[in-house]
Amino acid sequence: MEHYNFVFAFALTLFAGLSTGIGSAMAFMSKQFNPKFLAGSLGFSAGVMIYVSMIEIFVKAKDSMTELYGVQAGYAYAVIAFFGGILMISLIDYWVPSAENPHEINKLGDNIPEDVKNRKLMRMGMFSAVAIGIHNFPEGFATFIGALEDPALGVPIAVAIAIHNIPEGIAVSVPIYYATKSRKKAFAYSFLSGLAEPIGALAGFLLFMTFLNDAFFGVTFAAVAGIMVYISLDELLPTAEEYGEHHVAITGLIAGMAVMAVSLLLFV
Repeated sequence: MEHYNFVFAFALTLFAGLSTGIGSAMAFMSKQFNPKFLAGSLGFSAGVMIYVSMIEIFVKAKDSMTELYGVQAGYAYAVIAFFGGILMISLIDYWVPSAENPHEINKLGDNIPEDVKNRKLMRMGMFSAVAIGIHNFPEGFATFIGALEDPALGVPIAVAIAIHNIPEGIAVSVPIYYATKSRKKAFAYSFLSGLAEPIGALAGFLLFMTFLNDAFFGVTFAAVAGIMVYISLDELLPTAEEYGEHHVAITGLIAGMAVMAVSLLLFV
């Protein structure tokens, strides 16, 4: 059973990471591309992530910590880990230059001047791939640990991460495509940038495997909740707002919360 859980958790993480390839493919279908659909999808992903983080993941972390350290201390540790996760992902954001930050992906495809040199576009695409890799590394570990501890919880986490990786794939593929005029190269670099998630999962597991106990899972789950809330508020919702109308993004957000609530009820 443990072996099955490991394989299942890794498969989910691989699926979430390589969904950047979907974004890359979407970037080549401008006639069929629907910004409102992407906005709704991003809002949906944010709704899933916020709901599952606050209602399920943080509660699991709090329960685990209070069981070990008592109600007051355990709750305090869970809260500290939650904001620790937010601090970690915000520092990663701060260290990544804004021009290459995947949180700025909505600007990459707009009004690219014809006289921009191909090498600059290629550089932008490559830096975007590196930046996305840096962001995806902790996400991969979070997805993997979540699925390893609770496979039923790992599925919605992986799906939400996969949806939010789609525009990141666009961030890599668009400048590289303009630079090389090669769809194969653009797709390949975008697809490979998503490998940071399964690599992050394996590296994190090998690094922390000796610490895999209830306290570690409690701290990790609380940090994961913080990371997912930050991604939703800092990346998904602002990007959804800029791709489509406000009400489309909010409708997607509420739909994501509702679907997540129903799916969690099925496991009660």
